[in-house]
Amino acid sequence: MIRLRGQLRCMTTEEADLVRAHRGDHIALTRGEPGCLTFDITDTDDPLTFEVMESFRDRTAFDAHQARTRQTPWFMATRHILRDFVVEELRD
Repeated sequence: MIRLRGQLRCMTTEEADLVRAHRGDHIALTRGEPGCLTFDITDTDDPLTFEVMESFRDRTAFDAHQARTRQTPWFMATRHILRDFVVEELRD
């Protein structure tokens, strides 16, 4: 299993508004991907920071997700926002 945990750290309210405007579609599309086990982007106590948690069955599914997102409105709108993520490969 591949797990990604971390935060999106916006610098402005406008960036945070972009996350809020696009995350619903991004979450729905990602949860529908083959191999997606969990996917969430949630608010935190800081209105400019979002918690990101995702897990995929294997590296192939995770890599396919990463490739797909590069062509989406989500990525086009949020690509400049700081991502502070840790990716872990968990084995049984």
